Amino acid sequence: MSSEKTVLSPEAEELPEDDAAAGGRFARPGIDEPFDAYLIDHTYDECFQPNLWSRPHYAKLHELLSSLPVEEVQRRQLACEQSFLHQGITFTVYGKDSSTEKIIPTDLLPRIITGAEWARIEAGLKQRIAALNLFLADIYADGKAVRDGIVPADLVYGAKHFRKEMVGVAVPRGAYVSVCGTDLIRDEAGQFVVLEDNLRVPSGVSYMLANREVVRRAFPALFRESRVRPIERYPQLLLETLRSLAPPGRENPRIVLLTPGVFNSAYYEHTFLARQMGIELVEGRDLVVSDGRVCMRSTGGLEQVDVIYRRLDDDFIDPLVFRADSVLGVPGLFDCYARGTVVIANALGNGVADDKAVYAYVPALIKYFLGEEAILPNVETYLCRDPKQLDHVLANLDKLVVKAVGESGGYGMLVGPHASAGERAAFGELVKADPDNYIAQPTISLSRAPCFVDGKFESRHVDLRPFILTGAETVVVPGGLTRVALRRGSLVVNSSQGGGSKDTWVLSE
Repeated sequence: MSSEKTVLSPEAEELPEDDAAAGGRFARPGIDEPFDAYLIDHTYDECFQPNLWSRPHYAKLHELLSSLPVEEVQRRQLACEQSFLHQGITFTVYGKDSSTEKIIPTDLLPRIITGAEWARIEAGLKQRIAALNLFLADIYADGKAVRDGIVPADLVYGAKHFRKEMVGVAVPRGAYVSVCGTDLIRDEAGQFVVLEDNLRVPSGVSYMLANREVVRRAFPALFRESRVRPIERYPQLLLETLRSLAPPGRENPRIVLLTPGVFNSAYYEHTFLARQMGIELVEGRDLVVSDGRVCMRSTGGLEQVDVIYRRLDDDFIDPLVFRADSVLGVPGLFDCYARGTVVIANALGNGVADDKAVYAYVPALIKYFLGEEAILPNVETYLCRDPKQLDHVLANLDKLVVKAVGESGGYGMLVGPHASAGERAAFGELVKADPDNYIAQPTISLSRAPCFVDGKFESRHVDLRPFILTGAETVVVPGGLTRVALRRGSLVVNSSQGGGSKDTWVLSE
């Protein structure tokens, strides 16, 4: 580590016995040459402590990387990238005039989480998804939480993604959210907190599985020695979840994955999951409503469909109910759904619960529905709909991250400290024109993790998206998708905004 880039704490000149006993490895500038370009400052680092000792659970990885020739690391990184290329693991970046399909960048260095830390994450995610499912069931039925003043009525019923058509519709097992991807970050103290919930059609799980496969091949001995908890059963767990939601009496339900088609940015994932689960991948044109049931066209005629795992937004599901110009959905599908002859997962109308303004009330909803304090706290959030909070936001745009409440994928947001004065002024006008549509949060310096960039080990900001499945039971897959802001200094991890991904190892106890 270069002394010009590394902030040394006073105790870094000594070798703490407790860290040495715990298995940590010390990184001293000028000695640990592969890490010469590595930056350690006030930001929480996943691998290194402030005194420059590697954290004990990273010690084996650090030792291995320090011993490997750079050329060998480059060879393994290239093998990872070639594997992604040959499998066609891509995403699409949409621009003003065109779209570009790209191989998703992957980093071969795993992000490592201890079993003890994961136990807290798992408990917190199960608690959160339980409360969110109860909240959705409530707002589409009695609305008690609104009447009791837990969350403002206009915030819920005026939300962009609230679907009045869902009022009174029965959802099997109350599992409005069958597949959830909740984004976590570490705060300045190193504790995991919730950045946002993704409850509509969350993506990224195929990248999680692909990363595991290539990184396990890159570091086979280290993987075995580390006793990493498996994630490979995710497709089977998803299939079991979908089966548990099938209409009564359907012992061997037919399940299909509904995709918008080949031009969707996550189409690779749709094909991957359908293949792994052994179910049909269908587009809207492959389905038809007949005698009050949804059927799939096949060479043998029409075959009834019982469960639809949809990767299609609400607006496009049924042109008779939502967007009339949709050619992606199935006319009459919603009527079948409301009658209970077919199940759609995730349920429609979930977007109201991952609205970025409703997000601010989730800890209160956990307390209201479960009688518990939130295990995983939220990031402090300012609601621009409140005049006093709006004034604070407008006066501090240079310090805050401002987001449109109904957007995702890194769009509709301003990262104040990284924006120009002109960009902040222009965005401020948008906020003033429609304050209900925006929230703001302090700029949290996401934790950093080691990455292999341009032949060197460098630190890059990361977040974590674990995946939660809810049907007959709730299962949290031990790991998730670690997203990486590959541009130096960037805090934006979305692949559409220049980010990449890496494998996440959860260690066994």
